[in-house]
Amino acid sequence: MVKAVVFDFDGTLCDTGVGVKKSAKYALDAFGIKAPEWEELDFFIGPPLLVTFQEKFNQSVTDAEKLVKKYRERYTNIGLYESEFYDGIPQLIKDLKSQGFKLGIASSKPINYVEELLIKADLQSYFDYISAVSFNADCESKQSILERCLNELGVEPSEAIMVGDRFYDMDGARGAGVDSVGVLWGFGSKFELIESGATYVVDKIQDIESIALGMYERTENVQGIHNGRVLNFHVDDITLCNGEKATRECVDHPGGVGIIALTDDEYVYMVRQFRYPYKESIYEIPAGKREKGEDPLKTGKRELQEECGVVAENYIDLGKIYPSPGYTNEEIYLYAATGLTEVKQNLDEDEFLQVTKMKLTTLITKIMSGEITDAKTIAAAFKLKELRNIK
Repeated sequence: MVKAVVFDFDGTLCDTGVGVKKSAKYALDAFGIKAPEWEELDFFIGPPLLVTFQEKFNQSVTDAEKLVKKYRERYTNIGLYESEFYDGIPQLIKDLKSQGFKLGIASSKPINYVEELLIKADLQSYFDYISAVSFNADCESKQSILERCLNELGVEPSEAIMVGDRFYDMDGARGAGVDSVGVLWGFGSKFELIESGATYVVDKIQDIESIALGMYERTENVQGIHNGRVLNFHVDDITLCNGEKATRECVDHPGGVGIIALTDDEYVYMVRQFRYPYKESIYEIPAGKREKGEDPLKTGKRELQEECGVVAENYIDLGKIYPSPGYTNEEIYLYAATGLTEVKQNLDEDEFLQVTKMKLTTLITKIMSGEITDAKTIAAAFKLKELRNIK
């Protein structure tokens, strides 16, 4: 059972890349050492600077120390403030803390820098212990840093997970006997993390909480069944957090967008069309499928105009919903639209529907009576209603 989550800092919690790389180049330039291309400077993020300058540039200990000093000359005054926490990390930290997990940091970054950035983001109070290095002793191994953190947190290696973005973090976790989570939003590659023995490799920040709670399902193999015009079907072999094997039948969907368009006199544009899987005609808000990589709002604007012959001055983001998470990865983005103007309708050749307008209060009544059952329409209507009540 996981009791503690320990994080690396650079590339895991905080995107420090710009400041670290610019400061490294600053140091190399100052000593006339040719710096690699910008992308290659990623190797500075993670391991101790002293080690990197020695191993990557064949520097003696004495010369490497001079390079570190020159690096900190820029980083302390400028580079440190070129950092920002990854989107979703602050909320993850708060969620883990609210779930009762002990939180720690195990970083090769000087503790002064770590604490200053945590204070700046108002996150320091969420961590039970910060295990980092001092300016005068920055060559401590990741295993040692992690073991010190576990000791201070009062947990056994089997009761913790180590989250990081580089092989250095995975190696340290393995040496300390801790399960590791390699994250793909940092500076390491998937191959690097797998090669270094990561227990899990994830690309979503929320996956860390799922792993800590013992709910994560790791994909081992994907067997394609059918690739259709819109949908792809596959059966996946997975491993549960308890080590048991299972399968999941999945449908991949490109996702869609729904628009609840509200007139000045409180009417909502609706479409009624025959839905073949249910063998009936149902009422829905106008909606459509996203093209690959398309901005959801662009999709929504197009569908509103094509299906209803309406354009809008204002759009309000209502978030997104997962309509059927048990078997499909479909996401539906929802928007409210106001300031409406009627233009020419432009239906697809195979699209046959009826456009109507319905009072928002009537729509809510029909939802509550069960007459309207479309999930995206229900979600959009109540989100809009709640938004208007708040205002």
